[in-house]
Amino acid sequence: MDEYDPLDGDSTLFAPLADTAQRLAVLTLEEAHDLLALLVAVAQEGGSMSVQADRLAREIAARIPSEN
Repeated sequence: MDEYDPLDGDSTLFAPLADTAQRLAVLTLEEAHDLLALLVAVAQEGGSMSVQADRLAREIAARIPSEN
């Protein structure tokens, strides 16, 4: 079995882009809410990344409108 190479662009799940194209540096609102939910879940687990996840969740929550 081949070793996983995280920098191998051919094995990513992203849509292929032309060599000159750039990805947008922003998330959709739905993506931001999904990321926020993930960060909150990680923060609540209390693991080694919980402090960083909590900090990032608070930063994102302060910058996006609520889902309601």
